[in-house]
Amino acid sequence: MKAAKDFMEEANAVVPRISAEEAIAKYNEGGCVFVDVRDSGAIAKSGTIKGAYRVARGMMEFAADPATPYHEEVLKKDADIYLVCGAGGQAALAGKTLKDMGFEKVTNIGGFGDWKEAGGPTED
Repeated sequence: MKAAKDFMEEANAVVPRISAEEAIAKYNEGGCVFVDVRDSGAIAKSGTIKGAYRVARGMMEFAADPATPYHEEVLKKDADIYLVCGAGGQAALAGKTLKDMGFEKVTNIGGFGDWKEAGGPTED
């Protein structure tokens, strides 16, 4: 039987995590897809990364699969995808899901608070 810790260890083993500063540099380079995986209530309270797509972790499989009516066109297998959440855990787990679905360039950028504190662009 697996515990939450086991899922997190598996996710962290396959989804690289970078600092907010590194993520902001990638953002400024352009050509990357930023996705906030928190639910809409959490995003409404704190805001999110400017221009980030909003795909709740619980919808990731559907949003990433072109065969579903919930598919997000921006989620392409060859896209350079950067995931953010509240503290990094949900982003890691969502990243593992994407990796399992054949996405190769998936990065966990941790929590939105770190992004905001580091001066990354935000929106409500």
